[in-house]
Amino acid sequence: MIRNTYTCGGLFAGIGGFCIGFERQGFNTLWVNDFDDQVARTYAHNFPNIKFIQQDICELDFDNLEPVDVLHAGFPCQSFSQAGNRLGFDDPRGQLFNVMMDKISKSNWKPKVLLFENSTHLKSGGNGDWFRHIKYRIKKAGYWFDEQNAVMVSTHEHAGLPQKRERLFLFATLKSFIGFNPFGEIPTIKKYKKNVEMLDLDIEHEPSYYLSDNNRYGKWILSEGAKMQPGQLIQLRQHMVRPQKENICPTLTANMGLGGHNVPFLIQNGKLRKMTERECLRMQGFPENFNFPDLPGNAKYRMIGNSVSPVVSEKIAGVILGELASQDEFKMRSA
Repeated sequence: MIRNTYTCGGLFAGIGGFCIGFERQGFNTLWVNDFDDQVARTYAHNFPNIKFIQQDICELDFDNLEPVDVLHAGFPCQSFSQAGNRLGFDDPRGQLFNVMMDKISKSNWKPKVLLFENSTHLKSGGNGDWFRHIKYRIKKAGYWFDEQNAVMVSTHEHAGLPQKRERLFLFATLKSFIGFNPFGEIPTIKKYKKNVEMLDLDIEHEPSYYLSDNNRYGKWILSEGAKMQPGQLIQLRQHMVRPQKENICPTLTANMGLGGHNVPFLIQNGKLRKMTERECLRMQGFPENFNFPDLPGNAKYRMIGNSVSPVVSEKIAGVILGELASQDEFKMRSA
């Protein structure tokens, strides 16, 4: 009998970007795990009926977790990102991948599908040693996984959002469930949302979002952006002003939570302001009913930049759902 509902669980769950996408495809999220207190408060605020385990993954007992069909995890990327320290597995945060695989390998149950997300640099960094190690650990745990199952997915090309954010998604399938790994491509689309659909250009925002007239970068950025179209974004990077192409948003990163000029700017009524948290949520693909509890703005920006795009995860979840249902149907016919 083909099942109506498949289950999933999440490690390094963040504010729920994976969960929104999987829930939209009909998956039932049984539990998620993260250690961050601000993340826990935000998750509980938006998903009050999903079990959130606030605990360091090193202390998490997999044998006490309810088995799930799909386990998704956006394990820490700072060690593997081209913009990070590039220490790979020499960084304690990079070692959390090994901790995760130890838990999966030794557990008395195993998910049918593993879905991991990280920086695109993971595949080539460390002279290829990082990816070779990851491939070894996944395969040793009893899963089908190879280079073609590590897929670059873009919020722009694959999900139609203005934000150009590319991330690497690793798909692994349990050998005792299926005889191969079918995952290797996510379809692109040709219809893209425009910046003006994502930005609140018709309302006056709180003064804290506007750059002071006395700011040393303000006049410089304004002069560079004088000929830009409404809703066109500007980014200040390494003392360079970078006007973005029309209807393109640069990658939103966790560094937005550090303040300064890490949040993209736009010109509104002749004044320079940074994107609001709500606008950043939209650029990531979060729904309008997603809200933060009472937290500092820098924490909100950090968590948005750390998140998986729900629109991307929804598309990926649809592909996984199709394969799970196909395998169940095949086994039913073969019985």
